[in-house]
Amino acid sequence: MYKFIKKLDNGIRIGELETAHGKLPTPFFMPVGTVGSVKSTAPWELEEMGAQILLSNTYHLYLRPGEQLVKELGGLHKFMGWNRPILTDSGGYQVFSLGENKSKVKSPKSKVIKENSHLNLKESLVKISEDGVEFKSFLDGSKHLFTPEKVIDIQLDLGVDILMPLDVCPSGKASAREVKEAVELTIRWAKRAREHFNKRIQNSELRIKPLLHGIVQGGLDPELRKYCAEELIKLDFDGYSVGGLAVDLETRDMWGIVKLMGEILPENKQRYLMGVGTPDNIIIATKLGMDMFDCVLPTRLARHASVFVKRHPEQSEGSHYQLVNLLNSKYRADGGVIDQKCGCRACQEGRGFSKAYISHLLRSNEILGLRLTTLHNLWQYLELMRNLRNSD
Repeated sequence: MYKFIKKLDNGIRIGELETAHGKLPTPFFMPVGTVGSVKSTAPWELEEMGAQILLSNTYHLYLRPGEQLVKELGGLHKFMGWNRPILTDSGGYQVFSLGENKSKVKSPKSKVIKENSHLNLKESLVKISEDGVEFKSFLDGSKHLFTPEKVIDIQLDLGVDILMPLDVCPSGKASAREVKEAVELTIRWAKRAREHFNKRIQNSELRIKPLLHGIVQGGLDPELRKYCAEELIKLDFDGYSVGGLAVDLETRDMWGIVKLMGEILPENKQRYLMGVGTPDNIIIATKLGMDMFDCVLPTRLARHASVFVKRHPEQSEGSHYQLVNLLNSKYRADGGVIDQKCGCRACQEGRGFSKAYISHLLRSNEILGLRLTTLHNLWQYLELMRNLRNSD
């Protein structure tokens, strides 16, 4: 359950989200642990840095090791050694984006009505019908079917705190008609997911029930976004997610949509901007009314030797952070730490490592190098959220 506390003068919403595994001050950032692990980091290191909640992926955990095994071993928290909250996304985007060849879209009567519709984010061997999504595993080619109900069941078996329903995330290049079709199907699936979730929870003995979000789709069309949000609000979800604005690895003119969502989504429910983004993106989004964020950038860029460094105020020029690549030759002999004001293990005063040393590790393909850059980037994101919550 979300408790709205106040809105700061800069537009940032301060609140508290209660889950079965603890209360979370908002806004917050979720490090991404796709298969149950944030790459190259241990749970205690994440706790030490102040991570409050992690994100894992339903699709990947379903395929390997399987939600039933995780359930038998005590649930995802015990499985991965993490005692704080966990959010799982529905896996829908991964179903669409990890397939191969062409997708086939079926009508409610299961007749193939066209190919290359909004649901083939790439050329994917995915069949989408009113029932759900049939796909082939990227691991072994085996066939599987995700329905709105099954995706809820998988996440409940994993034992997570916040669930996402199966939705349709169209390509950034989708036509207006295709985006509209995606919105309509997302709403119909959301109704089924909500009903199934309610039945499952009603029969459970949980003291604090998990939270289910509705996912607002609609591309960059304000009217479609508004329509989708209004229909999902009628279903009274526990919180609302804004999807589809971080697809195709492209920068899109999304701020008008984010602003609209900040204006029309319920004030007394948490808002989750999915997959966004850079530290500067998050600063903008919090001021437009978003509360929850996730992104693979801090860990992915770290594995490619790139680290975020906060700019001095007089150097910001509209951007609060710069990205530094430690493989640049000028860092080979640089005896300074990445950021003197950073509190991460790579930079910590008296215990930190020089840019020259970390550059050497990265060039030598030593695991410690990418661990240090990862710890640094995650610290930057988590420290940013702490600062935003105290920025009034």
